[in-house]
Amino acid sequence: MIKLKINSSGSLSLPAEIYRPLGGQPLTVISASSAHLLLGRPEQEGAVLISGVLEEGAITDLLSYFNMFRKTGILTIELEGGAKALYFQQGEIVFATSSFLSEDLGEVLFSLGKIERDALRGLRSLVNKTISLGKLLVERGIVTPKDLWLAARSQVENIIYNLFSADSGGFYFQSLPIEQEQILRLSMSTQNIIMEGLRRLDERALYMRKIISLDYFPLETGRDVVDLTQAEARLMNITQSGQQTARDLFRKVGLREYDGMRILFGLIEKRLICMEDTPATEIEGPLGQILGAYNSLFKLVFTQVLKISPQFSQEVAQLLRELPQPYSFVLRDVELQPDGTLDGHRIVANLVGLEEGDKEKLLADSLCEVAFTETMALRRDLDAEQARPLIARVQKVTTEVREMIGRNG
Repeated sequence: MIKLKINSSGSLSLPAEIYRPLGGQPLTVISASSAHLLLGRPEQEGAVLISGVLEEGAITDLLSYFNMFRKTGILTIELEGGAKALYFQQGEIVFATSSFLSEDLGEVLFSLGKIERDALRGLRSLVNKTISLGKLLVERGIVTPKDLWLAARSQVENIIYNLFSADSGGFYFQSLPIEQEQILRLSMSTQNIIMEGLRRLDERALYMRKIISLDYFPLETGRDVVDLTQAEARLMNITQSGQQTARDLFRKVGLREYDGMRILFGLIEKRLICMEDTPATEIEGPLGQILGAYNSLFKLVFTQVLKISPQFSQEVAQLLRELPQPYSFVLRDVELQPDGTLDGHRIVANLVGLEEGDKEKLLADSLCEVAFTETMALRRDLDAEQARPLIARVQKVTTEVREMIGRNG
């Protein structure tokens, strides 16, 4: 909060960011005491009806009040680092906005694995007053209209839920009509949102006692896996390597943060997963060398093509699902990493039981197949001058790996 001091002549000097929006019209002293001063324009449309200091637990009382008295207008909540606005119509929350980057629509889509970071950065540079990020995403086929709508609803609900942990700041409520385009149908009533927000606040604290940090690395304990839900099984499938943080795992599976925490907590409670503060060790030997060579190649290709074709990551992910045998055996359940590389620990786990020489050959052939398919995308999306050095790199890596296998054999 900004601290101001009244000088000896009774004047109050306001920072520019405060006095400029107020303009030159007179302000009325609405209330004053030895501890506060409230100025306003009660006669104008959008007048501030309620304002105050935000304390721990105040969000619940505020939302309940506006819901009980069926208020219509905008509740603005000013927090350290940013502000949020909740839109009420007849006491029900119908929309919410936030200035916090982590609650931006693009960040929500990124956290759900719907768009890659580089593609998101590029699209944001094209956003202006007439073209929204959502419109660009749909027009370019990066997300479907349904995905966008679900992400927007998830964004609004998360903006609200994240408020329940706020314990300092300020707020004010303006009585304003809500335009039809500002209304987004939420999945719950305001009363249910309040109960859900309080439940999540308590459960998040419980989950974090076991998870410790979303930047820690979940790792399988090696215990026998039985009776897993579909969501638990999906998370377990990409946890084996211990190379990704909890936050990254949620993104790969397409889980919202709270849902991911709940599932991860359950797996920790079953002693199927433990949390480590550092990633698992790298793969050694010939298999590690083959994986290292191809993953460096995949990362380079991914970086170059993604600048031109934001859908490239989805194409590669689809390719991994459609590989013929024996490549599909080697790469089964292997997830594409955010940088275009493949999960080496998952691949090595798939090769367990084979002779060492067979492992090396199968691995090299499978990764060569992926690299060859990616070169077709290079030729399609890049001009000849851009594609030529990358195609040469693919050929060079493939030759070097085959020579290495020949020497080992």
